[in-house]
Amino acid sequence: MSLPEQTRPVERARRTPAKVAVLGWLLGILAGLLGLAPWLITGARLPLQNLWGTEVLPDRMPVSLLPLSQYELTTLVALLTTGGAAAGLAVRIWNPVRRRPAAWGAASGALAVQFTAAVQSFTVLDGGLADGTMAAIYFAGLLAGVTACIAASLAAFLLLASRRRALVALGAGLMAVPATSWAVEWVVGFVGHINVPAAVPTVARWIPALIVGCALAWCGLRPARLAVVWLADLALLWVVPALFTSVSYVLGTRVLAGDVQEMLLMSRQILAATLGPDGGALPTVLLALTVGLAGLGIRAMAARRRLGNLFGNQAGPTP
Repeated sequence: MSLPEQTRPVERARRTPAKVAVLGWLLGILAGLLGLAPWLITGARLPLQNLWGTEVLPDRMPVSLLPLSQYELTTLVALLTTGGAAAGLAVRIWNPVRRRPAAWGAASGALAVQFTAAVQSFTVLDGGLADGTMAAIYFAGLLAGVTACIAASLAAFLLLASRRRALVALGAGLMAVPATSWAVEWVVGFVGHINVPAAVPTVARWIPALIVGCALAWCGLRPARLAVVWLADLALLWVVPALFTSVSYVLGTRVLAGDVQEMLLMSRQILAATLGPDGGALPTVLLALTVGLAGLGIRAMAARRRLGNLFGNQAGPTP
């Protein structure tokens, strides 16, 4: 028996479920903080509010662990879902023997960070908003949005922490656009919105396609039912950027107008335009499909080469 096999029972005995859960909890806390990091490095000042009770300069706004604003909804999605996704990916890479307590610990750690950040931020927001119906609607809308983001973060965690390749690939497709937005937020955090290099948006457009393509190549197409994952990921790559664009535009310009019907009409128009031929999604979907198929071809050639080497070694040298 080799030394690693001899020491493995000892390691299992030492790492009780409670210890594994604590390690997972610490891992989840780190992942949750990593998700919020692009916002925290900016100083975490609450964005200026149209319904704030008093006139305040931007650098005098209170500290808020989340950028609560109708203009920052897609940023909230990126910050919160990336934290959950990072925790799930860490659990999959770690792959402990006692997987269940590790997963529960990591999920609770990430959720603890996000819940704490939400409570602190909404307390600050509630303390500064002016009184009135519009302020109450604004507060409730942001609260619903952040709650939905935390739920999406948990979904990303469950997918990426799974042992099944299909679910992990689906999680990668779900997170491709938010994770790219999260990476762009790092650039914004360091240089500011005004000084972002012109190449950043161009590069960011293609990164989700590369993420999805690599995930599909890793997932594979055997058995044939994995084709459903390919279709789902390509559909997400088509729809999610359109949703980000539509939400950013509508909430950033019409949320305070109070005309719900006009908001819904505009959101449908923008979503239809971004999903249509002029929306620009087709090239990114084709790139993801090309990368996925190319990856499958490379994997197949590598497998044939390994098989050829195996049979060549078994045959031995010819006399």
